[in-house]
Amino acid sequence: MAKLTFRSDLCKGCGLCIAACPKGLLALAKDKINAKGHHPAQITEPEKCIGCASCALMCPDCIITVER
Repeated sequence: MAKLTFRSDLCKGCGLCIAACPKGLLALAKDKINAKGHHPAQITEPEKCIGCASCALMCPDCIITVER
């Protein structure tokens, strides 16, 4: 199982990582707003992550780290 880490404080909520996830496991947090005023991305079902790192590759701000 892979482990995703998000630097939520730097996320601008662009949604590119959400679109890139082949399993559809990412979403914008509806209950959180970071210091920049955006809803940061988060993983909804971490146990289903396959560790492909598509989300991290698509992130323009490099806020996602994938550990396999």
